[in-house]
Amino acid sequence: MAEEFLETDLSDLDFSQFQPVNLATGQRNAQVSMRVPEPLLDAVKLRAKARGISHGRYIRDLMERDVARRTPEAPRADGVSARDDTARQPAEERGRTR
Repeated sequence: MAEEFLETDLSDLDFSQFQPVNLATGQRNAQVSMRVPEPLLDAVKLRAKARGISHGRYIRDLMERDVARRTPEAPRADGVSARDDTARQPAEERGRTR
């Protein structure tokens, strides 16, 4: 059944009916604390002010949008993500299959 769906041409579907999912529903009971460079925080505060929201709300919006649009990577046994591992490789090795 799943194979049939994967073979289906979806180009004629009307996606205008779809609505974004708000992941911020429910109780906010987790807290994040982090140290960032002061110029970065200043820039975040400016962007938030331009949108008329608090910098905390702006950061939460960024996190929600990123999580909503990305497929999570499967964790590796060594705890290093594929993205982190690639960033440590010399430029000439990036893109090669191991």
